[in-house]
Amino acid sequence: MNVGIVGAAGYSGEVLVQFLLRHPQVTLAAVTSRQHAGKPLARIMPAVRGLDRGMQFISSDATALAARGEIELWFLALPHGAAAEFARILVPAGRKVIDLSADFRIADLATYEKYYGPHHAPELLPQARFVLPELTPPAWKKEAKLVAAPGCYPTSILLPLIPVLRDGVVCREHIVVNSLSGVSGAGKKAEEAYLYCERAESAKAYGLIKHRHLAEIEEQLSLGAGAPVVIQFNPHLAPMRRGIATTITVPAAPGSTIEGLYASWRAAYASSPFVHILPSGETPDTAHVTGTNRIDLSAVLDPRTKNFVITSAEDNLVKGASGQAIQIMNLWCGFPETAGLP
Repeated sequence: MNVGIVGAAGYSGEVLVQFLLRHPQVTLAAVTSRQHAGKPLARIMPAVRGLDRGMQFISSDATALAARGEIELWFLALPHGAAAEFARILVPAGRKVIDLSADFRIADLATYEKYYGPHHAPELLPQARFVLPELTPPAWKKEAKLVAAPGCYPTSILLPLIPVLRDGVVCREHIVVNSLSGVSGAGKKAEEAYLYCERAESAKAYGLIKHRHLAEIEEQLSLGAGAPVVIQFNPHLAPMRRGIATTITVPAAPGSTIEGLYASWRAAYASSPFVHILPSGETPDTAHVTGTNRIDLSAVLDPRTKNFVITSAEDNLVKGASGQAIQIMNLWCGFPETAGLP
Protein backbone atom coordinates (compact mmCIF):
# COMPACT_ATOMS: atom_id res chain seq x y z
CA MET A 1 0.00 0.00 0.00
CA ASN A 2 1.23 3.48 -0.84
CA VAL A 3 1.10 6.14 1.88
CA GLY A 4 2.04 9.80 2.10
CA ILE A 5 2.88 12.35 4.78
CA VAL A 6 1.69 15.95 4.74
CA GLY A 7 4.05 18.11 6.79
CA ALA A 8 6.92 15.65 6.90
CA ALA A 9 9.64 18.08 7.99
CA GLY A 10 8.56 18.53 11.63
CA TYR A 11 9.65 16.30 14.50
CA SER A 12 6.65 13.98 14.22
CA GLY A 13 7.01 13.97 10.45
CA GLU A 14 10.64 12.94 10.70
CA VAL A 15 9.76 9.97 12.90
CA LEU A 16 7.01 8.96 10.47
CA VAL A 17 9.46 9.10 7.57
CA GLN A 18 12.06 6.99 9.36
CA PHE A 19 9.57 4.30 10.42
CA LEU A 20 7.56 4.18 7.18
CA LEU A 21 10.67 3.82 5.00
CA ARG A 22 11.38 0.63 6.94
CA HIS A 23 7.79 -0.60 7.18
CA PRO A 24 7.39 -4.08 5.63
CA GLN A 25 3.81 -3.53 4.43
CA VAL A 26 3.79 -0.03 2.91
CA THR A 27 5.68 2.18 0.50
CA LEU A 28 6.21 5.81 1.44
CA ALA A 29 5.27 7.43 -1.86
CA ALA A 30 5.11 11.15 -1.06
CA VAL A 31 6.37 13.60 1.56
CA THR A 32 5.30 17.24 1.54
CA SER A 33 6.73 20.43 2.96
CA ARG A 34 6.05 24.02 2.03
CA GLN A 35 9.51 25.06 3.20
CA HIS A 36 11.49 22.25 1.54
CA ALA A 37 9.52 21.51 -1.64
CA GLY A 38 11.88 20.37 -4.39
CA LYS A 39 14.71 19.46 -2.00
CA PRO A 40 16.02 15.90 -1.62
CA LEU A 41 14.61 14.12 1.42
CA ALA A 42 18.04 12.88 2.50
CA ARG A 43 19.47 16.41 2.47
CA ILE A 44 16.92 17.59 5.03
CA MET A 45 16.90 14.27 6.95
CA PRO A 46 20.38 12.78 6.71
CA ALA A 47 19.29 9.93 9.02
CA VAL A 48 17.44 8.30 6.09
CA ARG A 49 20.38 8.25 3.66
CA GLY A 50 20.38 4.93 1.86
CA LEU A 51 16.68 4.36 2.56
CA ASP A 52 15.24 7.41 0.83
CA ARG A 53 15.13 6.00 -2.77
CA GLY A 54 15.98 9.47 -4.09
CA MET A 55 12.73 10.97 -2.82
CA GLN A 56 12.16 14.71 -2.83
CA PHE A 57 9.76 16.86 -0.86
CA ILE A 58 6.77 18.01 -2.89
CA SER A 59 4.58 21.04 -2.32
CA SER A 60 1.69 20.88 0.13
CA ASP A 61 -1.22 21.36 -2.27
CA ALA A 62 -4.27 19.53 -0.95
CA THR A 63 -6.07 19.32 -4.29
CA ALA A 64 -3.00 17.90 -6.03
CA LEU A 65 -2.49 15.38 -3.23
CA ALA A 66 -6.12 14.24 -3.42
CA ALA A 67 -5.59 13.56 -7.14
CA ARG A 68 -2.81 11.08 -6.31
CA GLY A 69 -5.08 8.05 -6.61
CA GLU A 70 -2.26 5.59 -6.03
CA ILE A 71 -1.81 6.85 -2.44
CA GLU A 72 -4.48 5.23 -0.27
CA LEU A 73 -3.65 6.75 3.10
CA TRP A 74 -2.28 10.12 4.23
CA PHE A 75 -0.78 11.08 7.57
CA LEU A 76 -1.33 14.72 8.54
CA ALA A 77 1.65 15.82 10.64
CA LEU A 78 0.50 19.42 10.80
CA PRO A 79 -0.48 22.02 13.43
CA HIS A 80 -4.13 22.24 14.42
CA GLY A 81 -6.14 24.25 11.95
CA ALA A 82 -3.87 23.39 9.02
CA ALA A 83 -4.71 19.69 9.28
CA ALA A 84 -8.43 20.33 8.89
CA GLU A 85 -7.84 22.19 5.62
CA PHE A 86 -6.24 19.07 4.12
CA ALA A 87 -8.71 16.61 5.64
CA ARG A 88 -11.69 18.42 4.12
CA ILE A 89 -10.26 17.69 0.64
CA LEU A 90 -8.60 14.28 1.15
CA VAL A 91 -11.49 12.57 2.98
CA PRO A 92 -14.19 13.34 0.35
CA ALA A 93 -11.72 12.10 -2.29
CA GLY A 94 -11.91 8.68 -0.66
CA ARG A 95 -8.49 8.66 0.98
CA LYS A 96 -7.89 7.27 4.45
CA VAL A 97 -6.57 10.02 6.74
CA ILE A 98 -4.79 9.76 10.09
CA ASP A 99 -4.49 13.17 11.72
CA LEU A 100 -1.76 13.76 14.31
CA SER A 101 -3.07 17.24 15.18
CA ALA A 102 -5.87 18.12 17.60
CA ASP A 103 -8.39 19.02 14.89
CA PHE A 104 -10.51 15.86 15.17
CA ARG A 105 -9.68 14.59 18.68
CA ILE A 106 -12.53 16.44 20.36
CA ALA A 107 -16.04 15.39 19.36
CA ASP A 108 -17.80 18.40 20.85
CA LEU A 109 -17.42 21.43 18.59
CA ALA A 110 -18.07 23.97 21.36
CA THR A 111 -15.34 22.41 23.51
CA TYR A 112 -12.89 22.45 20.59
CA GLU A 113 -13.58 26.13 19.90
CA LYS A 114 -13.19 26.98 23.59
CA TYR A 115 -9.63 25.64 23.58
CA TYR A 116 -8.50 26.09 19.96
CA GLY A 117 -10.70 28.70 18.30
CA PRO A 118 -12.78 28.27 15.11
CA HIS A 119 -12.78 24.81 13.51
CA HIS A 120 -11.91 24.74 9.81
CA ALA A 121 -13.82 21.56 8.92
CA PRO A 122 -16.65 21.04 11.42
CA GLU A 123 -18.61 19.04 8.84
CA LEU A 124 -16.05 16.23 9.21
CA LEU A 125 -16.40 15.84 12.99
CA PRO A 126 -19.22 13.24 12.72
CA GLN A 127 -16.99 11.12 10.46
CA ALA A 128 -13.90 11.33 12.66
CA ARG A 129 -12.96 8.64 15.16
CA PHE A 130 -10.65 9.18 18.14
CA VAL A 131 -8.63 5.96 18.33
CA LEU A 132 -6.51 4.90 21.28
CA PRO A 133 -5.49 1.50 19.87
CA GLU A 134 -5.46 -0.42 23.14
CA LEU A 135 -8.86 0.80 24.36
CA THR A 136 -11.07 1.91 21.46
CA PRO A 137 -13.62 -0.81 20.53
CA PRO A 138 -12.64 -2.35 17.15
CA ALA A 139 -15.77 -1.21 15.28
CA TRP A 140 -13.87 1.94 14.28
CA LYS A 141 -11.86 -0.08 11.75
CA LYS A 142 -14.96 -0.51 9.58
CA GLU A 143 -16.65 2.79 10.34
CA ALA A 144 -13.82 5.32 10.15
CA LYS A 145 -12.95 7.53 7.21
CA LEU A 146 -10.84 9.89 9.30
CA VAL A 147 -8.93 8.92 12.44
CA ALA A 148 -7.63 11.27 15.12
CA ALA A 149 -4.48 9.96 16.78
CA PRO A 150 -4.31 10.85 20.50
CA GLY A 151 -1.97 13.52 21.81
CA CYS A 152 1.21 12.80 23.73
CA TYR A 153 0.12 13.99 27.18
CA PRO A 154 -3.32 12.36 26.82
CA THR A 155 -1.82 8.97 25.91
CA SER A 156 0.33 9.03 29.06
CA ILE A 157 -2.79 9.74 31.16
CA LEU A 158 -5.62 7.87 29.43
CA LEU A 159 -3.91 4.48 29.23
CA PRO A 160 -3.23 4.29 32.99
CA LEU A 161 -6.54 5.82 34.10
CA ILE A 162 -9.35 4.59 31.86
CA PRO A 163 -9.31 0.90 32.89
CA VAL A 164 -9.25 1.67 36.62
CA LEU A 165 -11.95 4.34 36.29
CA ARG A 166 -14.11 1.98 34.25
CA ASP A 167 -13.65 -0.82 36.79
CA GLY A 168 -14.35 1.42 39.79
CA VAL A 169 -10.91 0.89 41.32
CA VAL A 170 -10.37 4.64 41.75
CA CYS A 171 -12.55 7.65 42.46
CA ARG A 172 -13.58 10.12 39.76
CA GLU A 173 -12.95 13.17 41.96
CA HIS A 174 -9.75 14.87 43.13
CA ILE A 175 -7.48 13.49 40.39
CA VAL A 176 -4.20 15.41 40.08
CA VAL A 177 -1.88 14.82 37.12
CA ASN A 178 1.66 16.16 36.83
CA SER A 179 3.42 15.57 33.52
CA LEU A 180 6.93 16.45 32.32
CA SER A 181 7.60 16.70 28.60
CA GLY A 182 10.71 16.92 26.48
CA VAL A 183 11.18 20.10 24.46
CA SER A 184 10.37 18.37 21.15
CA GLY A 185 6.75 18.39 22.31
CA ALA A 186 6.62 22.08 21.41
CA GLY A 187 7.38 21.28 17.77
CA LYS A 188 10.20 22.41 15.51
CA LYS A 189 10.27 26.16 15.80
CA ALA A 190 12.81 28.86 16.50
CA GLU A 191 11.69 30.70 19.63
CA GLU A 192 13.75 32.11 22.48
CA ALA A 193 11.99 29.98 25.09
CA TYR A 194 13.23 26.79 23.37
CA LEU A 195 16.87 27.74 22.83
CA TYR A 196 19.41 25.38 24.39
CA CYS A 197 20.63 28.01 26.87
CA GLU A 198 17.07 28.66 28.00
CA ARG A 199 16.03 25.04 28.49
CA ALA A 200 19.20 23.26 29.63
CA GLU A 201 19.35 22.88 33.44
CA SER A 202 15.81 24.30 33.63
CA ALA A 203 12.33 22.94 34.31
CA LYS A 204 9.09 24.83 34.71
CA ALA A 205 5.32 24.43 34.76
CA TYR A 206 3.30 25.97 31.94
CA GLY A 207 -0.24 25.96 30.57
CA LEU A 208 -1.73 25.63 34.04
CA ILE A 209 -5.53 25.48 34.49
CA LYS A 210 -6.31 25.46 30.73
CA HIS A 211 -3.76 23.49 28.73
CA ARG A 212 -5.23 22.60 25.33
CA HIS A 213 -4.83 18.86 25.85
CA LEU A 214 -7.09 19.08 28.88
CA ALA A 215 -10.19 19.09 26.66
CA GLU A 216 -9.18 15.83 25.01
CA ILE A 217 -8.16 14.22 28.29
CA GLU A 218 -11.38 15.02 30.16
CA GLU A 219 -13.63 14.10 27.24
CA GLN A 220 -12.02 10.66 26.89
CA LEU A 221 -11.85 10.01 30.64
CA SER A 222 -15.54 10.85 30.93
CA LEU A 223 -16.42 8.52 28.07
CA GLY A 224 -14.33 5.77 29.60
CA ALA A 225 -15.79 6.21 33.08
CA GLY A 226 -19.36 6.66 31.87
CA ALA A 227 -19.67 9.85 33.95
CA PRO A 228 -18.09 13.31 33.99
CA VAL A 229 -14.44 13.40 35.07
CA VAL A 230 -12.58 16.62 35.90
CA ILE A 231 -8.86 16.57 36.66
CA GLN A 232 -6.19 19.00 37.78
CA PHE A 233 -3.58 18.86 35.00
CA ASN A 234 -0.14 20.39 35.57
CA PRO A 235 2.18 20.10 32.54
CA HIS A 236 5.90 20.87 32.86
CA LEU A 237 8.67 21.49 30.35
CA ALA A 238 11.70 19.36 31.24
CA PRO A 239 15.33 19.72 30.10
CA MET A 240 15.31 16.73 27.74
CA ARG A 241 14.78 16.36 24.01
CA ARG A 242 11.98 13.80 24.10
CA GLY A 243 9.90 11.73 26.46
CA ILE A 244 6.95 12.22 28.82
CA ALA A 245 6.90 11.23 32.49
CA THR A 246 3.47 11.43 34.14
CA THR A 247 2.49 11.05 37.80
CA ILE A 248 -1.20 10.66 38.64
CA THR A 249 -2.50 10.98 42.19
CA VAL A 250 -6.01 9.58 42.52
CA PRO A 251 -8.04 8.50 45.58
CA ALA A 252 -8.58 4.78 45.87
CA ALA A 253 -12.19 3.66 45.80
CA PRO A 254 -13.37 2.19 49.13
CA GLY A 255 -11.98 -1.31 49.51
CA SER A 256 -9.61 -1.05 46.53
CA THR A 257 -6.18 -2.63 46.76
CA ILE A 258 -3.01 -2.39 44.71
CA GLU A 259 -3.66 -5.97 43.60
CA GLY A 260 -7.06 -4.90 42.30
CA LEU A 261 -5.55 -2.03 40.33
CA TYR A 262 -2.99 -4.30 38.72
CA ALA A 263 -5.67 -6.88 37.94
CA SER A 264 -7.62 -4.17 36.11
CA TRP A 265 -4.55 -3.23 34.06
CA ARG A 266 -3.68 -6.83 33.25
CA ALA A 267 -7.21 -7.54 32.06
CA ALA A 268 -7.25 -4.42 29.88
CA TYR A 269 -3.80 -4.91 28.36
CA ALA A 270 -3.36 -8.69 28.22
CA SER A 271 -3.04 -8.57 24.42
CA SER A 272 -1.46 -5.12 24.06
CA PRO A 273 2.13 -5.41 22.80
CA PHE A 274 3.05 -1.80 23.56
CA VAL A 275 1.83 -1.52 27.17
CA HIS A 276 4.38 -2.77 29.70
CA ILE A 277 3.27 -3.05 33.34
CA LEU A 278 6.08 -2.71 35.86
CA PRO A 279 5.97 -4.13 39.40
CA SER A 280 4.58 -1.85 42.10
CA GLY A 281 7.37 0.36 43.40
CA GLU A 282 9.42 0.24 40.19
CA THR A 283 8.75 3.56 38.51
CA PRO A 284 8.99 4.06 34.72
CA ASP A 285 11.89 6.04 33.25
CA THR A 286 11.77 8.00 30.00
CA ALA A 287 15.30 6.79 29.21
CA HIS A 288 13.96 3.26 28.86
CA VAL A 289 11.17 4.05 26.38
CA THR A 290 12.81 6.67 24.16
CA GLY A 291 12.79 5.51 20.55
CA THR A 292 10.12 2.86 21.18
CA ASN A 293 6.36 2.69 20.77
CA ARG A 294 6.04 1.40 24.33
CA ILE A 295 4.44 2.96 27.40
CA ASP A 296 5.53 1.72 30.82
CA LEU A 297 3.07 1.83 33.76
CA SER A 298 3.41 1.36 37.50
CA ALA A 299 1.46 2.19 40.67
CA VAL A 300 1.69 2.23 44.45
CA LEU A 301 -0.97 2.67 47.14
CA ASP A 302 -0.14 5.19 49.84
CA PRO A 303 -1.70 3.79 53.05
CA ARG A 304 -1.40 7.18 54.76
CA THR A 305 -3.37 9.23 52.20
CA LYS A 306 -5.41 6.36 50.68
CA ASN A 307 -4.29 7.56 47.25
CA PHE A 308 -2.98 5.53 44.37
CA VAL A 309 0.11 7.12 42.85
CA ILE A 310 0.32 5.98 39.21
CA THR A 311 3.30 6.68 36.97
CA SER A 312 3.84 6.28 33.23
CA ALA A 313 6.60 6.99 30.72
CA GLU A 314 6.56 7.15 26.93
CA ASP A 315 8.35 8.74 23.99
CA ASN A 316 6.25 11.76 23.04
CA LEU A 317 7.28 11.48 19.38
CA VAL A 318 6.62 7.73 19.07
CA LYS A 319 3.86 6.34 21.31
CA GLY A 320 2.71 9.92 21.84
CA ALA A 321 2.54 10.72 18.12
CA SER A 322 4.01 9.02 15.04
CA GLY A 323 4.45 5.49 16.33
CA GLN A 324 0.89 5.43 17.59
CA ALA A 325 -0.32 6.75 14.22
CA ILE A 326 1.44 3.85 12.49
CA GLN A 327 -0.03 1.44 15.05
CA ILE A 328 -3.46 2.80 14.09
CA MET A 329 -2.66 2.35 10.39
CA ASN A 330 -1.59 -1.25 11.01
CA LEU A 331 -4.89 -2.06 12.72
CA TRP A 332 -6.98 -0.14 10.19
CA CYS A 333 -5.41 -1.84 7.18
CA GLY A 334 -5.15 -5.36 8.58
CA PHE A 335 -1.38 -5.45 9.07
CA PRO A 336 0.25 -6.94 12.18
CA GLU A 337 -0.16 -4.37 14.96
CA THR A 338 3.59 -4.26 15.59
CA ALA A 339 4.66 -3.97 11.93
CA GLY A 340 7.36 -1.37 11.39
CA LEU A 341 7.43 -0.33 15.05
CA PRO A 342 10.24 -0.66 17.62
